Amino acid sequence: MKKYILTIITVIFFILPFQSYSQGAPPPPGQHGQSGNQAAGNAPIGSGLILLLGFGIAYGGKKVYNIKKKGLEN
Repeated sequence: MKKYILTIITVIFFILPFQSYSQGAPPPPGQHGQSGNQAAGNAPIGSGLILLLGFGIAYGGKKVYNIKKKGLEN
């Protein structure tokens, strides 16, 4: 049974995303790459990074709380 679940998870997370790529992307804007094609940069990642760090801290705090609570019960 675990093999089937692992297979399903593999298909969902590794194979299906490749099926969702666009087949015909529109051309870039007219002023794209005036001095040659350049890599995209300066993507705004601030809010996503803050959320990720916040959830990580909350998860770590919960784990520490559970460990301390379990230690007090013994």
